[in-house]
This record gives sequence, C-alpha cells and structure tokens, in this order.
Amino acid sequence: MNNEDIKKAVQDRYRNAALKIPVERGSCCGSGSSCDPITSNLYAPDETNALPKEAVEASLGCGNPTALAELHPGEVVLDLGSGGGIDVLLSARRVGPTGKAYGVDMTDEMLALARENQRKAGVANAEFLKGEIENLPLPDGSVDVIISNCVINLSADKDRVLREAFRVLKPGGRMAVSDVVVRGPVPEAVRRSVELWIGCVAGALEESEYRAKLVRAGFENVSLETTRTYCVSDAREILAQAGLDADAIAPDVEGKFASAFVRAVKPQPAR
Repeated sequence: MNNEDIKKAVQDRYRNAALKIPVERGSCCGSGSSCDPITSNLYAPDETNALPKEAVEASLGCGNPTALAELHPGEVVLDLGSGGGIDVLLSARRVGPTGKAYGVDMTDEMLALARENQRKAGVANAEFLKGEIENLPLPDGSVDVIISNCVINLSADKDRVLREAFRVLKPGGRMAVSDVVVRGPVPEAVRRSVELWIGCVAGALEESEYRAKLVRAGFENVSLETTRTYCVSDAREILAQAGLDADAIAPDVEGKFASAFVRAVKPQPAR
C-alpha cells in the first residue's frame, strides 16, 4: 500500500458512506452495525437532540472530542476530517456566536452532507472546507483548538498531519483528538490489510509512537487517555471481511486496540 492507494481507499469508502445516509447507518469501517462497539453511544442525547438525524447517523468516529476538549466561548476550532459535521456543529454551539468552527474534509459527498446538516441545524458560525489533513487550507496561527474523531489514524503520513496541526494552531493552542491507538505488537497481517486501515484499525499508532510523533512536531504536555478498549468479539466481522480468522489471531490482538483521547499543546514563544 502506498500513500495514494490508502488515500483513495479511504476516500472511496467515506464517499459511499455519505451517499448511503440516511438510507443505511454508517460506521467507522463503513459496514453498518458491525462497528457499533467503536462508533455507538459516543454522544449524550442532550448533545444530539437538536441536530439533524443525518449528522448523528454520519458520525463515523471513535470518541467524542467536543465533550473532552473543554471548548470556550469565542474560540476558533478546527475539526480534521469532519465527515457529516457532527463535531463541527457541536463545537460551533460550544464556542458561541463570537467563536467559529471549521471542518476540513477531502470528500465532496461528505462536505455536501455536512453543509446540508448545518443548514438544517441553523448553525451560522460553522464552515466546511475542502482539503486534506496533510495540507490544511488555513493560515498559520489561526486556530485555538484542533479536534478530530478517528481520522488521523487513517492518514498514511501522520507526521505531516501533526506538523500541519502545529502550524495552524496559535501559540498556546491545544490539540484534543479522539483516535484509535495500539498497545503492544500486532500481527503483520492486520497491519497490511486495506480493509482494516479504512476501518480505523490497521493505521493506528502505538501509544508511545503517537507521543513521540507529537513531540517531534513541536507539541508539549502530551497525554493519552484510554476511553474504550476493544476485544476480538467487537471486531469479528471486520476481521472476517479482511479475510482473517478472528479465533486464530485472538491471542495476538485481544485488548491491543483502544480509543484514546489525545491532548497536546503548542508552546508559547520564549520570552
């Protein structure tokens, strides 16, 4: 798999997911209810009641970064890989009319869905931009907070994603993302699978590697907090779709994958 192959596979899957909503509920791996242990029960009813059902059904993430990011009125927020827009719309409401929430996505169909969800929700202080998270369409130092929901792990060039996140953050700005991480070695067959990469698993970083990449990008105060650990039974259908025997590899993957909330801060310039 080269970088372009991975990007195309991810883009195709998310394009198809956008086109199926609301006919068929999406998931992180694009296979309906099979990913529910990853994508279900992430948002409280009081968060989603005021949103269009299409925005909720298009939530393909593994966490709820808007609840954990501690957003404040007047802040500018950027969601990397904004999909159907749920986290952008929730963020826009949290930062209020004096703030702004941007979403960046590379898939036209997801952008169209997000903009329609924004119209239905009546959220004025949000904007969805076409772009790739490896090359963000925003100027240096323009964002207070970066969020993302199970998207950075899908990139084949995570170092570039983190450098771009660092670039667009203001000094003192913070990164607060949900992502899938790996705890310990996993079989090479899992790492090689395109299906699992699209499904937010094979592209995941090991916890210590994630920390190291953030530090190399320039971040400080890095922390990872596990929010949900997955067992083989959660991923049995995903593994089968990728041609893997869940029972055979269970001892090597049980408890190795988890959702985590990743925090980091861009340092203030030295005085």
